[in-house]
Amino acid sequence: MTAATVENDPAPETPPSWEFMLNAWRELDVPEGWRAEIDKGKIFLVPPPHRHHNSIAARVQRALYKRLPDELDIYQTLGVHVAPLDKLYVPDLVVMPVDLVEAADPDTYDPVDASEALLIVEITSKTNATDDRTRKYHAYARAHVPAYLLIDRYDTRGAMVSLFTEPQDGTYKQSEQVPFGKVLTLPQPFGVALDTAAFPGGAAAGA
Repeated sequence: MTAATVENDPAPETPPSWEFMLNAWRELDVPEGWRAEIDKGKIFLVPPPHRHHNSIAARVQRALYKRLPDELDIYQTLGVHVAPLDKLYVPDLVVMPVDLVEAADPDTYDPVDASEALLIVEITSKTNATDDRTRKYHAYARAHVPAYLLIDRYDTRGAMVSLFTEPQDGTYKQSEQVPFGKVLTLPQPFGVALDTAAFPGGAAAGA
């Protein structure tokens, strides 16, 4: 992950305002395939992932579409605002009500509220695995995202898939983990048995 710090007019010890950071995010010229996220008063540029990462995202998306209600859709480059923490992330996949996404002002490039997501999926890379396991885990819980699916190719126990549910007080009260090769069943409204045996790679797969 490459970080670019955005400076504000006030003294350096004064954190930039959320509105300042959001305006900077809107205006940022991000290289094709990269993503810009806001965390800790900075804008981070996230480089394009390894092709195995993209393959896993595509397989999860296909599985979800088998049972997904018409009023929901899956988004790959959607910015989500964690309002309690003034953070902005661009998850690998977000399941969100279609009407909320399509109701956006066509002339304004704004994130959606993370609390409206039904499921957020993050797939770790070598450079961001710790962030996905810690900062994003707690941020999505604080935003009351009901389900967080973490696909961690770099878990020290071996490649793992974890489903976190029941957010409360900045953490998830329930979790289920399976190693690559096992099936993980996602709760309603998805009702999908996610077969991780088809996921490529693991810790030796590159970034």
